[in-house]
Amino acid sequence: MKHLFNHWRTYLYSAFFLSVCWIIFTMLQTSTRVGTTYYVPQKGFQAPDFQLNDLDGNSYQLNELIGKAVVINVWASWCKPCQAEMPALQNIYEKYKNDNIEFLAVNNTRQDSLSSVRKFVSDYNLSFPILLDYEGTVSSSYQIGALPTTFFIDPNGIIQEIIIGGPMSEALLDIRVNRIIGNE
Repeated sequence: MKHLFNHWRTYLYSAFFLSVCWIIFTMLQTSTRVGTTYYVPQKGFQAPDFQLNDLDGNSYQLNELIGKAVVINVWASWCKPCQAEMPALQNIYEKYKNDNIEFLAVNNTRQDSLSSVRKFVSDYNLSFPILLDYEGTVSSSYQIGALPTTFFIDPNGIIQEIIIGGPMSEALLDIRVNRIIGNE
């Protein structure tokens, strides 16, 4: 009987020790996250800042574009809706490129290849900035779940609309761009 009692006591001490370790571990993990904010970009909120390079190595940082409306289109060359939508995006870019707006086509390069991106840009004769998201930074911070995803951001950096999926028609793009540049 005494032998059985010793086993139970060892078990209880072990369980108590593991519980204390778990509590301490959990407290340490929580304390390292204090002040960290996790959110999904949404309409009416500030667009998360990012900095990426274009195909020519020029750097673009979203926060440096405050004062301009911005259209961010996240895409990949293999994405069929992206392929269908790109001519409309190019036409709208041509129509508004002299207005107070910037178009940024963020290629999900982590799931694409640079050679495919260059061929796509050439095939579609794209003239707006093509940014390369090699690390998936924008895809992660903007919680991209489907391609294409397009964000319409006003000159204050506030997301006014998010279109998930596509392709968007030229008419729909035109309406959305007019809203963020204040023509509507």
